[in-house]
Amino acid sequence: MRYQKVYRYLLAFAGVLALLGLLLDRPENIPGGLWKILITEDSLITDYVAIAGPGAAFVNAALVTAVSVLVLRLAKESPNGYTLVEIGLMAGFALFGKNLMNIWPIILGAWLYAKARREPFSRYASVALLATSLSPVVSFLCLSGNGWTGWVAGILVGAGIGFILPPLSAYTFRIQNGMNLYNMGFACGLLAMMLVPVLSSLGHAPTTAHHWATGYDLPLGLALGGLCAFLILSAFLFTKKPAWSVWAGYRRLLQTTGRAPSDYLRMFGHEPVLMNMGVNGLIGMAFILLSGGDLNGPTLGGIFTIMGFSAFGKHARNIVPVMFGVFLGSLLMQWSIHDSAVQLACLFCTTLAPISGYFGWPFGVLAGFLHSSVVLHAGTPVEGINLYNNGFSGGLIAIVLYPIITSAIRHRRPVIQDEDYFDALEEDAPITPPPPMEEKHSGEEPENVPEERDDG
Repeated sequence: MRYQKVYRYLLAFAGVLALLGLLLDRPENIPGGLWKILITEDSLITDYVAIAGPGAAFVNAALVTAVSVLVLRLAKESPNGYTLVEIGLMAGFALFGKNLMNIWPIILGAWLYAKARREPFSRYASVALLATSLSPVVSFLCLSGNGWTGWVAGILVGAGIGFILPPLSAYTFRIQNGMNLYNMGFACGLLAMMLVPVLSSLGHAPTTAHHWATGYDLPLGLALGGLCAFLILSAFLFTKKPAWSVWAGYRRLLQTTGRAPSDYLRMFGHEPVLMNMGVNGLIGMAFILLSGGDLNGPTLGGIFTIMGFSAFGKHARNIVPVMFGVFLGSLLMQWSIHDSAVQLACLFCTTLAPISGYFGWPFGVLAGFLHSSVVLHAGTPVEGINLYNNGFSGGLIAIVLYPIITSAIRHRRPVIQDEDYFDALEEDAPITPPPPMEEKHSGEEPENVPEERDDG
């Protein structure tokens, strides 16, 4: 198939991460740093750059990325835009929360779910990887000091998480109407709100953490800027299409709403997607640096997430209004844009990009403004064990704003798309984007709405 080469490029990306780790630190420091990462409880915010050094952090990200690519490849998942989302999330969060120890029990649980359903694991491979949002639970239980019983508990609970999340995420996808791109973060947040009280009642209450590295703006900025520039140039120099065609494809991409599912790789081809990834990465980096933030493991993880979702819903026109909403909140609220949690909110708030893309930029600003405050408290009940905390906050905001906007203000209701961009196409070529969504009055119900499929 045409996009099978994606796996090769993603493995090359893992190699770039490993090389960056070797350049940022002395090689002899990396094994000890990796061991420290493995034995650290990973609740938010645990910056691996701060606790283990940049070398070990990026080598860990490289290993987790390579393992994730191999899991998808062995599961025979057909590559698409969401494949880039999965790798962006795994690489990004491997800088602050995921490692080679705490992801496996959850992946095992999703595999067991596929076996119980007598379905191929390829159908749930993406859910298996994204469900590692709750990998801090595995680390917490395994490292709780209870010896082998703690390890058994960590493995069993992790497997249970992986088994539960496929059906749970399928349900939460529908109730958010495609307006929150981090659907798995919302599903994991709901599950975590039950896990934490149970663990606390059993005498194992997790606690939040705060490890935040500073002073790496120059090396990480040069590395990230170089990667983004390479992606943009690749769209023009290493493809067979003329420059005007690539630019025209990117302009068409900018006209989409970004509402899930929006597989830009199959809709427009890889050239506009490469350009979109590079541009969005530069936007995220510029927002952090111009606001006085820090480039470190968590913020770089947020930028990698934006770049991954550049193949599945995010572009400059729908993310900037939401990010500006967070900045506006910093001017009016009692917290500062320099706070570490707010810096992450500036990046991960782009989960609400479809609200901006579909209903207009003023609603995107409103969504970002609300998200900036909600996310600061949404993680309190789950004690930092849900790495996708912004996805949980984004889901709450999407569920509240959607009926208000569609019924009381815009009288516009999205119709579920007929195309399913996850299925393999016979020709495996870029497909024509869906026509503009019809406007419907609040009192009308869409007719003949096909059943919507969720891949996590």
